[in-house]
Amino acid sequence: MQAENVKAVITGGVSGLGFAVAERFVADGGKVALLDVNADKGVEAVAALGEEQAHFFRVDVTSEEDVNEVIDQARQWLGGLNVAVNCAGILGAGRVLGREGPMPLDNFAKTVMVNLIGSFNVAKAAAFQMQDNEPGEDNERGLIINTASIAAEEGQIGQAAYSASKGGVVGMTLPMAREFTRIGVRVMTIAPGVFHTPMMDIMPEEIQKTLGESIPFPRRLGKSEEFAALAAHIVENRYFNGTTIRLDGAVRLEPK
Repeated sequence: MQAENVKAVITGGVSGLGFAVAERFVADGGKVALLDVNADKGVEAVAALGEEQAHFFRVDVTSEEDVNEVIDQARQWLGGLNVAVNCAGILGAGRVLGREGPMPLDNFAKTVMVNLIGSFNVAKAAAFQMQDNEPGEDNERGLIINTASIAAEEGQIGQAAYSASKGGVVGMTLPMAREFTRIGVRVMTIAPGVFHTPMMDIMPEEIQKTLGESIPFPRRLGKSEEFAALAAHIVENRYFNGTTIRLDGAVRLEPK
């Protein structure tokens, strides 16, 4: 797929990794629909990207009805749909057995609902729309990129819910890609390491510095534009399919 032909929906698209992907796609000549719950940031994001290239749609990724409706609206605004990028997610931090007792099941369920079920919900709705696209080279009709985390493999203490949700994203990548071969839609997952995102900004600067120094090489936090660059490369390289790529500077998470 050529970058200038991208017509993408991006969840979590108004900030962090999602917005970086939107910026890259627009810079390469594509159009983007930003799907998020934050309407105020949505207005700011569209202003930054340009109203001709970007449009904001408020959506709850855990709602099947909401997602189906918004994906269809986004396809109409874009004039088609050939890329979906899932960046919406929450941390869901907390010990299974904390000082105040066991983790409330709602906490675990909410993390799984947003990170895993939300990604599945958007992926299936997008693939449903993509299957009717005219095939391009290699009979390709579309691409879905999900976001996991290195915590899917090396979850730390306090990340049971988060790691489970991201592990599920990794786990569904290959079977979904295999199923979608019949409609010409690729499925990929990126598993970022420790990246500088708005969630990181709530931490003290000294902790951010320590985290950066824990990365083997390069010895710093990951940059959102590096995540976006990988997403852009996946778009153009059709042989990427059915796998998860770690983007982590060779870091391996310790227990805590």
